[in-house]
Amino acid sequence: MSNSHPKDRPIPGNRPPAPESAALPPSSWAKKTGFKPKFSGETNASDSGQISLPPRPKEQRDAQPDLEAGRVKATPLPVPPPAAVNGVDTVVAVPAENKDQTVVKRRRDSDGGSWGAKKDGSGHGANGAGTNGPPAGPRRAVARNEEVIDVEDDGFAGGRHTHMKYELRDTPGLVPIGLYGFQHYLSMLGSLILIPLVIVPAMGGTYEDTSSVVSTVLFVSGVTTLLHTSFGSRLPLIQGPSFVYLAPALAIINSPEFQGLNGNNFKHIMKELQGAIIIASAFQTILGYSGLMSVLLRLINPVVVAPTIAAVGLSFYSYGFPRVGTCLEIGAVQILLVIMFSLYLRKISVFGHRVFLIYAVPLGLAITWAAAFLLTEAGVYSYKDCDANIPASNIISDHCRKHVSRIKHCRVDTSHALKSSPWFRFPYPLQWGTPVFEWKMALVMCAVSIISSVDSVGSYHASSLLAASRPPTRGVVSRGIGLEGLCSVLAGLWGTGTGSTTITENVHTIAVTKMGSRRAVELGACALILLSLIGKVGGFIASIPEVMVAALLCFMWAMLAALGLSNLRYSEAGSSRNIIIVGLSLFLSLSVPSYLQQYGISPNTNSSVPSYLQPYIVATHGPFHSKYGGLNYFLNTVLSLNMVIAFLVAVILDNTVPGSQQERGVYVWSETEAARREPAITKDYELPFRVGRIFRWVKWVGL
Repeated sequence: MSNSHPKDRPIPGNRPPAPESAALPPSSWAKKTGFKPKFSGETNASDSGQISLPPRPKEQRDAQPDLEAGRVKATPLPVPPPAAVNGVDTVVAVPAENKDQTVVKRRRDSDGGSWGAKKDGSGHGANGAGTNGPPAGPRRAVARNEEVIDVEDDGFAGGRHTHMKYELRDTPGLVPIGLYGFQHYLSMLGSLILIPLVIVPAMGGTYEDTSSVVSTVLFVSGVTTLLHTSFGSRLPLIQGPSFVYLAPALAIINSPEFQGLNGNNFKHIMKELQGAIIIASAFQTILGYSGLMSVLLRLINPVVVAPTIAAVGLSFYSYGFPRVGTCLEIGAVQILLVIMFSLYLRKISVFGHRVFLIYAVPLGLAITWAAAFLLTEAGVYSYKDCDANIPASNIISDHCRKHVSRIKHCRVDTSHALKSSPWFRFPYPLQWGTPVFEWKMALVMCAVSIISSVDSVGSYHASSLLAASRPPTRGVVSRGIGLEGLCSVLAGLWGTGTGSTTITENVHTIAVTKMGSRRAVELGACALILLSLIGKVGGFIASIPEVMVAALLCFMWAMLAALGLSNLRYSEAGSSRNIIIVGLSLFLSLSVPSYLQQYGISPNTNSSVPSYLQPYIVATHGPFHSKYGGLNYFLNTVLSLNMVIAFLVAVILDNTVPGSQQERGVYVWSETEAARREPAITKDYELPFRVGRIFRWVKWVGL
């Protein structure tokens, strides 16, 4: 830290002394990219409505409070790049002149001996490509009076190389990679398995159908993750069913033409979903590989991504707690357990791992499930002469009708999915039959595929700041979106019920586990494929009680909304311009769909659709009534989706209301020419097996 003795401080010219209060530090993104916010005390007041302090001498800004780490952070002194002795990274110390010294830890590039040059404000090397560091002297231990800067938070603060255990190209060994890959997938268990547990019962499927769809989802997720880490963006991002596709899937399931079906409704509706997903996926593939996505990237920025993704999580408020309320003593306890693990116990580490934060969802599910099993076996939910297997419409006794809800939702032995599922089952394409193509449903899914691409763009940028050497180029982003379209085609052929895309929770998982290795994700994907072949695994997941599924979804949707809003950290979140845009986008995303959902419904209308699915039957009574039935269906359905309204409002306002790039937090992508000159970027994003040569003539895709 700087010397605070008054005699050693330089006199700053004729400028009067500034107040002693410390300047607010830049955000974690600013530390990585050189961003200088207008509210950090370095500039005067701007037209964005923010008040800033006058500038002060550099010496008075040396000691800055680190608001994210909760302590005063020493300003690092200039140090030469660390060198490697016999292939091992060394720590280079600064000659001591003051009592306190700072040693900066840096990780050597895992695939070579080049060190990245100092970055400029755009995230690129200020001096071009990385250069080899000069040979250092003998290696020595860090002195006692030297301070080592490290990051102890959840991973969003500090430099990229100071807090990640494994970065993109690190391969520490089979055992560590296997353990971290298993941990990575287990922490995202809720995102992988919960969507089939919602849509299959809504389609009228049995527990056996749910088990089969869960196994299919695990298989397709493993295959598409391997494809994406190899031929897509190459970032350590798990692919799988996304909540972005859940609302349109429920809207299609509750279409008027499916209300009067007799027989096996599940297979008929699933084939309609498959057809819509395949067409929408082909549209997304063209969007990516044609280069149109590179053009759209100019319109997609944090102020657009934040409300769009937040609206996805907020849109399911009518489904979440109303389903938890069917057995409040089980569902509410599970929500409280997950909150306790993820918040109050998040700092507790076991063998260096924050087990409660990483495994909050599976731990909460396991404890609640065990407690519900004990209550069921103890006879708490057993009532005389009442059978849980008898449909509610056939129950005659008033005593049993009074407790039918608790019998159905609180007991854990009502599902026979585990017993009826086979030990081995191989998911295969077209297992539900030949897909049925309806253009009106396909158009709805095409609109949703754009929202899915917006979600993936935010995940690409955030994860690259954590795990990679630089953000990807626009061509790499387009390549990733194009491959996500191809992966969704596979999801449509296999029949998962939703498209396949980058799961939003990836960024949070990488930041918490500090594991950004591509190999760990690939090894976990292989394990996921093997698990999908064991039918009992799908049966076990399908037997999770509905109230516990709803409780987990309450937490997952809240996390999704928060992760969406966290994208605002890349922009000036305090700007009045951004506040108004985000506020309008979120409010209208809730209010406009509510208008369409309530249009034409009288208070005394009796509907066979459950109340928690009422928002998804808008196609039968929406305000659009032209002579073209398909157009009415498309407009009523699309405009009733919260995320679509949020995206339209945000993208129009953000790209028409004046604002600087700094204020808007415009995403900074690596330039193609600079990326080809820097070996680190090439090794991060180039395609394997020399496949990249095929795309060299396609300048808008890849490096």
